[in-house]
Amino acid sequence: MTGKFFLYIVVTVLVIWSFDSVNINKIFKKNKVVQATVFYFLLGVSLIYLVTNFIMDLFNSIKFI
Repeated sequence: MTGKFFLYIVVTVLVIWSFDSVNINKIFKKNKVVQATVFYFLLGVSLIYLVTNFIMDLFNSIKFI
């Protein structure tokens, strides 16, 4: 369980770092800051969850080979 926690921390740093390179302000309508922030947050959380579980599943499947 601690390995998964540290993996979450590493993936969170990577996702935040990668989001910094994307200019998504052009996608959203003007004066919709709250909706854009919520979308950005949910996108980040889902990306962190998916990448972490993918890496954990990959490591677990390699163990059994």
